[in-house]
Amino acid sequence: MAKKRTPEFEKALAELEALVERLEQGDLSLEESLKAFERGIQLTRTCQQALAEAEQKVEQLLAEDGSPEPLDREPDA
Repeated sequence: MAKKRTPEFEKALAELEALVERLEQGDLSLEESLKAFERGIQLTRTCQQALAEAEQKVEQLLAEDGSPEPLDREPDA
């Protein structure tokens, strides 16, 4: 299952990066910009879902292995 998700994530991320680049250039009309923004939101959600599933899988594998808990995402200041 993870092998199917990785190309989907990579493809969505690449498309999102291209959309951001196009939007940053400022050459799009308002309508085109809104459509690109809407697509970007969809791609962001796809990427977030894939990352959440990967994180869940890692946590599950660590729990099955008896390894220590994963580190906090944010370091203490």
